[in-house]
Amino acid sequence: MKVNQKQIKQIFKQEQVQLGKGSMELINFEMYRLARKMAKRCKEGNIKRLTPELFGFAVGIRQDV
Repeated sequence: MKVNQKQIKQIFKQEQVQLGKGSMELINFEMYRLARKMAKRCKEGNIKRLTPELFGFAVGIRQDV
């Protein structure tokens, strides 16, 4: 599932939370940081291709690789 800015705004709207100026940029930066961290874990674990089965390892849930 690919999430765009409109969908993110809708999620916050459903919870009746307003997004202040600059919030979307910070959310995008946080997603970027998460992707970098996941990629780093994959490299450290010698994972050459991230598959759904290995996703837990990438997000920090240790599994036998």
